[in-house]
Amino acid sequence: MTDHPGNARHGSSQAPSTVWTGRATNRFQWLLAAVGAGCLALGIELAVDSAWSAGIAPLLMSVIGCVAAGLMILFGTLAFVHVAVKVDGDALEVRCGYAGLPRRRILLTHVLGADFAPRVTPRQWGGWGYRWRPEQGTAVVVRRGEALVLQLGDGRIFTVTVDDAEAAVRFIRDRLHLTSPGTTGPAGS
Repeated sequence: MTDHPGNARHGSSQAPSTVWTGRATNRFQWLLAAVGAGCLALGIELAVDSAWSAGIAPLLMSVIGCVAAGLMILFGTLAFVHVAVKVDGDALEVRCGYAGLPRRRILLTHVLGADFAPRVTPRQWGGWGYRWRPEQGTAVVVRRGEALVLQLGDGRIFTVTVDDAEAAVRFIRDRLHLTSPGTTGPAGS
């Protein structure tokens, strides 16, 4: 659900929203999670049904390797199946995956500006997930597409891919009392 501050009609008794929420989803991550579950199942299968007569060291290494790889792939991909963004009067909060971790909270008092990036790709950031690149800043990238780009008071930039990022930019600029430039260029892309 996305609440937009401009949704109240002129003359309406409906007050503008004080919270903007948005999210982005990447269904391709479910395929990678299935691969992780497969590795985990293979490790369990090896541990349970093997003869153990071929030598304990090679079998133990195979079981541990499959289980460890499966858990890393499974939890690493499920953490970035979707991202939820919430902007209220005080802060922007980003939560990833179903557990809500990793989580990032940025106080709006630390935000100098907000821009819309029409096309951000995982390739620009080196893949999906929570990313850091010295020349670009920090990003949460769960899919290709539009993104919200924040300029922070410490000189850093934070980017998050989210549906209807333009509405988030307008909402944040309204809260910060920033003037909207004539065009919102592809900052951070």
